Amino acid sequence: MDRKILATGAFLGLVAIVLGAFGAHGLKKLIEPEAVATFETGVKYQMYHALFFLFLGSTAFATQKVKKYIFILVVTGVLLFSGSIYFLACNALFSFDFKTIGFITPIGGFLLIAAWAVLLLHLMKRKG
Repeated sequence: MDRKILATGAFLGLVAIVLGAFGAHGLKKLIEPEAVATFETGVKYQMYHALFFLFLGSTAFATQKVKKYIFILVVTGVLLFSGSIYFLACNALFSFDFKTIGFITPIGGFLLIAAWAVLLLHLMKRKG
């Protein structure tokens, strides 16, 4: 599980860097500045959780079972939260109105919060 978490963290980090560069350079001319800032929010949260995975996969503080729960919560959360933010920020570029599925953004955010809560509760219950 640790190798999978580390590899996913590296992948999420790589994609965050690519999307961050795209947002900073490619999107500036295509969407409004507020939309670029929104896009950057998605990139930031994706990168935070890439780094979280690098920590999680490198630590012995959490059991493999807890790591698996956190992995599922974070991957799903990043896909829903950051993914929906990317599409919402670029809404003007598509014929489909992504505002109709904007309700998934807070669901993704909740899953990210839940992942951190799982880690916190596990650490609080841990002896030693």
